[in-house]
Amino acid sequence: MLVIANKEAGSTEPEAIERALEVLRAAAPAELVYCESRDHLQDCLDARAGRPVVVIGGDGSLHTTVSALYARGELADCPVGLIPLGTGNDLARGLDLPLDPAEAAEIVRSGSLRTMDLIADDNGGAVVNAVHVGAGAEAAQAATPLKPRLGPLAFPLGAVLAGLRTKGWRLTVVVDGRTVARPRRKTLMVGLANAPSIAGGTARLSPEAVPHDGQIDVVVSHSVGRMARLGYALHLTRGRHTGRDDVVSLRGREVVVSGEEFFINADGEVTGPRRHCSWRVVPGAWRMYLPSGPPADPGAAAAAGDRRVG
Repeated sequence: MLVIANKEAGSTEPEAIERALEVLRAAAPAELVYCESRDHLQDCLDARAGRPVVVIGGDGSLHTTVSALYARGELADCPVGLIPLGTGNDLARGLDLPLDPAEAAEIVRSGSLRTMDLIADDNGGAVVNAVHVGAGAEAAQAATPLKPRLGPLAFPLGAVLAGLRTKGWRLTVVVDGRTVARPRRKTLMVGLANAPSIAGGTARLSPEAVPHDGQIDVVVSHSVGRMARLGYALHLTRGRHTGRDDVVSLRGREVVVSGEEFFINADGEVTGPRRHCSWRVVPGAWRMYLPSGPPADPGAAAAAGDRRVG
């Protein structure tokens, strides 16, 4: 196995990495490399030689590695494992992966390979967990400098700081050709989810999201008033925001957002500003080592259908 560690991830202490490696090496040779940059990652992948890749880090580390494999055309043929030692670890939480490094390594060693969907954007990028526009991206920017000191607590504090200063964006949001938001009504946030949680598990963007059902769960919030922002944030922590009358929730395969300049938070990586961006689901684009047993039933989420409110 090729094991790629990100020293900048939230909890990648040497002791934790060694615990994971001890388990992995009981099954097969495992080469550890510390990735220092995106160019260095390309060099590491050049030397992969057909080996599975195990990522030690968080959602951002996994995002960067999967995106690179996708851009190289190698993702479908490269099994991926995750040792979730980041700050948020939202995809791991959504997939019931253990956060203990040795236990997560045991999943790579003895678990099952399952196919996973990918959310691809119009700029060649890829999303493994969630991408959001508006307040979610502002919150990520506010939380980034706080992570080294506060860890996961940086996420809710960043959301508070973003909520105090944002007044919404005039955006058009189109899902599978259907316009679900127009500029005349300001938008606080547009979220696309492949798995349930964001912000280190402190928010449930789409509790019913399933990462292998060929669909994107979409949430559009118009909660732009001061009290509305507070109410939305509180409901988001419990996964109850989709019941609000100022929130649109639905599922689709392609999403287009355009309008005023906005930043984008994709798996914790913030880019922008942009005025237009589109995303589409790529069903079964990659394979990941997950706990053995029957996969979650995507039919339950599909049965929910279009949950648009308001």
